Amino acid sequence: MPIELNQERAVLVGVCTVEEAESLLSWVLEHPGAEVDATPCEHLHSAILQVLMARRPPLTGLPPDGPLAQVLRPLATA
Repeated sequence: MPIELNQERAVLVGVCTVEEAESLLSWVLEHPGAEVDATPCEHLHSAILQVLMARRPPLTGLPPDGPLAQVLRPLATA
């Protein structure tokens, strides 16, 4: 599963597609303040990025340097 969810955090793993956006949004709404770790993420659909931008959960890990890290970095420091 591209997004691993539990009570404390969500981990974005590998390639996260549009199909996971709704479950991530539901999880973020149900777990305010819970962390999102994108360290193992290789690619994410723009719908997932929109969830992260709109809800601003604490982003605790970024992928290795590259375009995805550059896009997510402002969310980690906001």
